[in-house]
Amino acid sequence: MSNDFFRNLVEDMKDEDTSIMADGQGASEYGGTIDTGSYMLNAVLSGSIYGGVPNNKVTAFAGESATGKTFFVLGVAKQFLEDNPTGGIVYYDTEAAVTKQMMEERGVDTSRVIISEPDTIQKFRTHALKTIDAYSQTPEEKRPPMLFILDSLGLLSTEKELADSTEGKDVRDMTKSQLVKGTFRVLTLKLAKIDVPMIVTNHVYEVIGSYMPQKEMGGGSGLKYAASTIAYLSKKKVREGTDITGIIIKAKMFKSRLAKENAEAEVLLSYTKGLDRYYGLLEFGEKKGIFKKAGNRYEIGESKLYGKQILGDPTKYFTKEVLDQLDEAAKEEFSYGALSDTEENN
Repeated sequence: MSNDFFRNLVEDMKDEDTSIMADGQGASEYGGTIDTGSYMLNAVLSGSIYGGVPNNKVTAFAGESATGKTFFVLGVAKQFLEDNPTGGIVYYDTEAAVTKQMMEERGVDTSRVIISEPDTIQKFRTHALKTIDAYSQTPEEKRPPMLFILDSLGLLSTEKELADSTEGKDVRDMTKSQLVKGTFRVLTLKLAKIDVPMIVTNHVYEVIGSYMPQKEMGGGSGLKYAASTIAYLSKKKVREGTDITGIIIKAKMFKSRLAKENAEAEVLLSYTKGLDRYYGLLEFGEKKGIFKKAGNRYEIGESKLYGKQILGDPTKYFTKEVLDQLDEAAKEEFSYGALSDTEENN
């Protein structure tokens, strides 16, 4: 009887922002994931190799300059468009760094990318809100899948900062962090309600005066609170002879509602092939006892093969059965609330 009262109360309110929790219609509900194109990155972000970036949340990738943040998100963009043939991307390029050629060389279908180059937080907010409003006013069955990318937050200025620069004033705009906080306070809920994810890249800096070495994202606390997932990125170069052919990016979870904080994974970003889907699976499988290693070779079934042989033809050896085993191990290793092997043995 009491259930009827509450349901009738919600119906009488006729408020689209109010619902019964059991119906799972709230904007806070988990809306699935977007495949990043890397099994190990999926695992560290969501606790499953079949997961990835939360589908209706804000995800931030932060790192120092030249850590491959732009190349990284272009790899995710490519995967999103491949998985969603009718989908599109709204790409906010604040660094004037992304060209049509760069995108196409990384396999991104530029005919389905809207590029915007705002120079202030206010312009970004206005454009994003207009886009969201147009999308939300479209009948749900006619909405194509959409992804927002802001690359990067750190280089957005403010209207006051631009005006001061024009007048020759060398004054820091103390309102910037409040503008960032206000912008994401508005955008986060609106994006969640229409199941549109946003990926934000940002710079990090060393915190001066901290007892322990510590890195912090720029732009104040606005993005830190708004993002459901934050990963800090670092990199090392991959060389073939004297040529640099790519980078290995280490992603360390700073904040997550799906996976354990401080969990880490490495992904390979090739300058010619993009994100390597299978990189790291062999080592992870060995760690979890799925693969046995004899000398320099791995035992898979009745075969003993070098890692390069397996990765040279990954679909042959990483069968659905093997991937499912790796996924179960990933849930145990990375899922929020799951115990690691070390914790279970203590």
